Order: sequence, then C-alpha cells, then structure tokens
Amino acid sequence: MRVIKILLKYLFRLIWIPTELLFAFIFVLFTIVLFNAQIDTPEVPTIHVGERKQVGKDHYVLGNSYLKKNQFGVWEMYLEGEPYERGVIYGKLAKELVQEQEDIFVGQIENFLPNKMWRHVIKLMVGFFNSDLPENIPLENQQEIYGISLAFSDRYDYIASKYTRILNYHAAHDIGHALNDYSVVGCTSFVVKGQKSENRQLLVGRNFDFYVGDDFAKNKLIIFVNPSKGYKFTSYSWAGFTGVASGMNEKGLTVTINASKSDLPTSSKMPISLLAREILQYAKNIDEAVAIAKKRNTFVSETLMISSAEDGKAVLIEKSPKKLGVYESKTDVLVCANHYQSEPFQKDQVNKKNIANSDSKYRFDRMKQLLAGNHPLNPIHAAAILRDQSAQDNDTLGMGNPRALNQLQAHHSVVMQPESRLYFVSSSDYQLGTFLGYDVTKTFQTKQIQLVDSIPQDAFVTSDAYRKFKAFKTVKQQITAYLMFDKTLNLSEKEVAQFIANNSESYVTYEQLGKYFQKKKNFKRAISYYETALKKRVASPQIEEELRNLIKECRKNGK
Repeated sequence: MRVIKILLKYLFRLIWIPTELLFAFIFVLFTIVLFNAQIDTPEVPTIHVGERKQVGKDHYVLGNSYLKKNQFGVWEMYLEGEPYERGVIYGKLAKELVQEQEDIFVGQIENFLPNKMWRHVIKLMVGFFNSDLPENIPLENQQEIYGISLAFSDRYDYIASKYTRILNYHAAHDIGHALNDYSVVGCTSFVVKGQKSENRQLLVGRNFDFYVGDDFAKNKLIIFVNPSKGYKFTSYSWAGFTGVASGMNEKGLTVTINASKSDLPTSSKMPISLLAREILQYAKNIDEAVAIAKKRNTFVSETLMISSAEDGKAVLIEKSPKKLGVYESKTDVLVCANHYQSEPFQKDQVNKKNIANSDSKYRFDRMKQLLAGNHPLNPIHAAAILRDQSAQDNDTLGMGNPRALNQLQAHHSVVMQPESRLYFVSSSDYQLGTFLGYDVTKTFQTKQIQLVDSIPQDAFVTSDAYRKFKAFKTVKQQITAYLMFDKTLNLSEKEVAQFIANNSESYVTYEQLGKYFQKKKNFKRAISYYETALKKRVASPQIEEELRNLIKECRKNGK
C-alpha cells in the first residue's frame, strides 16, 4: 500500500493528462486502493436514546434535544449529550434533512461528472486522500459523526459505507479546495472594534461563498451544541455537517474560515472545518485557539479568522500544510479575503501569485474602502457591506461578479457581536434575506433557542434587477450544461438579446455567449463577445488572460 501511495502522489500531479496509458495505470491500481477506501468505524458505547416525537409541523423532540423549522425557513437544533449520543440523536432528529442533503450532493457530483469513468477516477482519488482520515480526526468527532451516519440512506451504499461517506463529506471542502484550487470560491470577512464599532465592541461580518447549487443551500441549519466536554457553541451550515464554517461559543470566541491557495496535497490530514470546530469547542481566547491550530496538521491552505470577547480583539490564523502565521491588524479594522497577510507568507510565491492573479485583492480592497467611512458600524451596517455588489468607488460590476463582496451565490452570511453573544445568520436569497439574531447566552441558559433580533431584508430582493438576475442565471446554467455535458441548447436571437439585457454590465454574460458560439463554431461571433467581455470589469487578471487565449483559439480555428 505504501508503494501505491508513493506512485499515486506523482499521478495526482499528472492527472490532467488525458493519455490512455495513464488511465490504464490508474485503473490497475483502482481495485487495490478500493479495498482500502472503506474506513473502519470507531468504538462506541452501547446506548439507547429512544425515538423522536413529532410535536408540531416540522418540529421534533428527543430527550432534551429538538429540531424545528422557524417562520423564515431556517432549521434550528438544540443538541446535548456525550459524543456518540449526540450523533445518534442528531441523526434521528434530522433524518430526512440528512438524507436530502446527500441526495443533492451525490446528484451534483453526477451532474458535474456524468461520465462513469471520471466518477471512478474521483472515487479513487477520494479513497486515496481519505484512507487515513480517521488518524487525523479526534475520537470524539469520529463517534459523533458515526452516530449521525446511522441515519444515512441505504441508496448510496454502493459508493461506500455510510460512515465512510459522511467522513468524506466532511472533507469535501478540503478536496474541492485541492482539486479546484478554489477558483470559484471567494469568501470575504471583516472585524471592526473601537471607534469603528457603534458600541465600541467587536463586530464580525462574513460571507461564506461555498456553492454546491441552490438546492444544497435550501435547508440551512443553525445548531446549538451543549457538549459533555468543552464550551457550548453555535454554528450555521447544513444538516449532517459537524464541522464549523461560521460559529461562536459561549465565551464569545468566534471562528470563520476562508480558503487560500495551496499546493496539491498528497494525503489526508484534519479537515479544516473540524479544526475550526475543535477551536470553537475548546478555546476561550486567541492564545488557546492558536495553540490548537499549531498542534493539528491540515492538508489545504486556509485562514481562520478568530475574534475573542476575552481579548477584545481579532486575529487571522493563516495555515498551510507546511507553515502557520498569525496576523493582527494595527488598526480597528481587520479584513480577510483569500490571500495571506502574515509575515511567514510575505515572500511565499504561491501567495504572491494569488494576490496578483485572482479576485481576492479586489474584494479585499473594496471591503477596506467600505470600512473606511467615518460612521461607526452596527449589525445593520455590517449586513449592508456584506450585500455590496459594486467595485471600487461604486463602479458597476454587473450581477454575480466574483470581484464583488456579494457574488449572489453565498451559502450563508453571518454577523456576530462576541461580547454581547449575539449571532445573526442570513435566512434566504444568499445574504439578501432577513438576518436572524440569536442570543447565545440565553439559549444555553434556558435550553430554548432565543431569536431576539433581526436585520431587515435588502430592498434588492424585491427589485426588477433581481428578477432579471434570476432569469439570467437560468439561461447561464443552460449554457453551462451545454458546454460541459452537451445538453441540447439552441438559443434564438431573441433569447440571446434577453440574456444580455438581463445582465448587460457583467463580463460573465459575454464570456458565456462567447463560449456558446465558439462551441457552435461561430468563431467570428464568439470573438465579438469575448472582446466585449474584456471591456467590462473582469473578475481577475487570470480570467483576462483566459479570454485573450480564447480569442486566439477562435482566430486560429476560424481560418
């Protein structure tokens, strides 16, 4: 097995080469690795937790734990107990939600990889990456995750065992990061304090632009966990996920994660979301958070933004597979996009290239500009910043541009006030809908989820522009399906004109039409659309270069 892993280490760096020899070699190894892809379940105690009771529409209770859907369509869960007990109860309470999320996740994989051969290749890669996954996950987390896996459907047992699958899903964020280099994910976050904050206390805002389709983000879940060990905490994500993307604990310590650039990993380590979870559950201040981050190995590069009520400040823990840096702003403003700022990464070539070529610096600069105003900020102001769709100096970007803070694709956004233990989460329409404000302290004191405040929805939700964006997005998805999966599409001239009218200021509109007509072998028209795209505010220098290369390709093929 060790020899196979060494060989695969180098194969992963060549995987993009579509040679028959490479694929033959991969499939010779596939059967051997598949035997090792199944992950053994952890040892767990013998317990009996009973069955859930339905006490209302979309409202279930099991012991002291419960799950209900609120008036805004957000699922709320309170969970307590020992690790395995928590997992079993979680799975019983949210069985339908957990199974639906897996249906959507597997469906997305099949949509993006309709070719069975490629699905087998990805399965091989995932099996390789994650064969040692349990060695990098604390037993407590394994037991909790295993408990949830018991609620999984039998439908996908042909892929792997339920426990193997759920562990792989916890590493999906990291695997996607590794394979795609996060080219389509652009999370942005900030912290203000002192004179920049209306009440002089810490104020945190973040967009989590992890996009696996609108269906995947439909059933959002806020969970309040009262563990048998560590601190009580809350986090916001989706059913079946025990890691943390955005969260706060009872001590007023908050954690959010932002991807950065990294080398392609060659083995699994601790999933970054589970490291964030460990920090949230076991750290009460920044020093303890840094100590936990230092002792864990992760296999992607990520920034953990940590704010602490005890310290009255925030830092960025910037972590890669090889090094760690801690960055603290010298002002009352801390901004995080998708590149590193700490001293250990100042001369890092991958980081420098990322800053120069990606959209990260654009969002970073726009965030700093919005935070530079003279008025101090409150949660309503924070939400307005997270909803911003403009470029520097309020110039237009069109809708859905990766350069924007609000790319109209976020799974969720949160606004947090650590000292007050107030935790606001977006409800719908990305970050445009109502933000729901929860009192973390009162929730754990009463064991009843306390929704105490809200931030009104953005006026853009009811605008004609948003209606046009949704129509634009529908056609864009049709074009993508045509380009990637050869799904039949023949746009009429009227449909092309309407597609442009619905989002005329976005380079994406013309980029998509260029690719559509290029595949139709109408190279002259494709070039025209690519050239128009270049006149708009393109997401990044890297995209600009890609558009110029597509023009060259069309000119060459059009001769």
